[in-house]
Amino acid sequence: MNRKRIQTGIIGLSAILLIATAWAFTKKTTVQSVVNQDRPNIIIILTDDQGYADVGFNGCKDIPTPNIDRIAKSGVVFANGYVSYAVCAPSRAGLITGRYQDRFGYSRNPLYRPFDASIGLPLTEQTLPEFLKQNGYNTMGIGKWHLGVHEKFRPWNRGFNEFFGFLGGGHRYLPEEYTIVNQDSAKNEGESYRTKLIRNNKSVEESEYLTDALSREAVSFIERNKQQPFFLYLAYNAPHSPLQATPKYLSRFDHINNPKRKTYAAMVSAVDDGVGTVLDKLQQLNLTENTIVIFLSDNGGPESDNGSDNGLLRAGKGSLFEGGIRVPFAMQWPSQIKANTKYEQPVISLDIFATIAANIGKTAAPKNELDGVNILPYLIGAKKGSPHEYLFWRQFDQKNYAVLHQSGLKEVILRDSSFSLYNLKADIEEKTKLDDAKMMSTFEQQRKKWEANTVAPLFLGLNQEEQYEREKKVQQKKQ
Repeated sequence: MNRKRIQTGIIGLSAILLIATAWAFTKKTTVQSVVNQDRPNIIIILTDDQGYADVGFNGCKDIPTPNIDRIAKSGVVFANGYVSYAVCAPSRAGLITGRYQDRFGYSRNPLYRPFDASIGLPLTEQTLPEFLKQNGYNTMGIGKWHLGVHEKFRPWNRGFNEFFGFLGGGHRYLPEEYTIVNQDSAKNEGESYRTKLIRNNKSVEESEYLTDALSREAVSFIERNKQQPFFLYLAYNAPHSPLQATPKYLSRFDHINNPKRKTYAAMVSAVDDGVGTVLDKLQQLNLTENTIVIFLSDNGGPESDNGSDNGLLRAGKGSLFEGGIRVPFAMQWPSQIKANTKYEQPVISLDIFATIAANIGKTAAPKNELDGVNILPYLIGAKKGSPHEYLFWRQFDQKNYAVLHQSGLKEVILRDSSFSLYNLKADIEEKTKLDDAKMMSTFEQQRKKWEANTVAPLFLGLNQEEQYEREKKVQQKKQ
């Protein structure tokens, strides 16, 4: 009888402990959920080679972008939004580190060399996903990487829990053209455009038009991570060449007679549809209010190459005139930023990392000193003035420079010998040179001070392939 009572007591105590444990777990889960809800989700949508004037919020007439414009209408348009370089890879390196890429030698578009451990974003640099992962975020990269093909530089080794896309600087859009199975089998940049897509470190079979596939993966990631803070880096390669679109998108632009512009428009429209599916999914899951969504292009449009339009801006991709570095740039965070805001002071893609780092209730600080600024206080009126006194650009090989002052005065130096000063507020087309020796002297002092903290490029770039092969042969002979 006593033994029965003892057994009953043990069973009863076990039940109580089980209930208490379940209650504690439930309570902990609830508290965790509240904490997560206080931390913003983050989505960066990056297009490739899109012209400044090729979005509705910058006045585009022939390519409707209603979904991209939703970001602008729900938040802020940066009228003077810049990237840190005029071509793809260095611009992306600046964005993902929050630092001028010249500080760590990522100043060229890299060669596609899977077995060269010297070509890639230096491991000394902390990436935005690495930082966010330290701070409890689940992270995913989708689309174009272009920050190193060697295994140690690949996305899953640089802070992304998940990756879907390709490693090089571009890709073909039609799945039947993905004829190279292994990323390491591609011998150069051109061949890399034909590699199969990868999910994490494995090649996958894909059946959808590339832009649609990237959008699909973005929506899936959001759905799977709705209960925890997440970071999504959605790096479309559209509308970068090759110009390829499906009949679904081409049929929308029968009013455009120029074949190049028509296909380009179709590619932009595919991106816009994808942006719409992302925004719709946020709305469906009640995540819109506390999700930061940032949209920008990685550099200006190469107008003659892909049919893009930079509007009144001078030149395009590859140039330090406005057409190469000023890009369509908008951001929404409905719980913090008023709808239909237009911000006129210069901002730069480097500010993205700094703004995120200052507004996630972080427990770990960024590893390196950031060149960007937390721009949120300026957007909500808590701070006046301009986030930056000066912004800087350097093209090491060409010996070209640009310096922008908060006043709108801009110095452009070509071949280290031709010096020009412009007033962008009065002359957005950079047509009229100003004669102001004193101001030019001040700009030069600031430029040299900034350049003292930069280094030479760490690796040879795309246009130096012959030199790379010669040097490689010399090294092999020495060995």
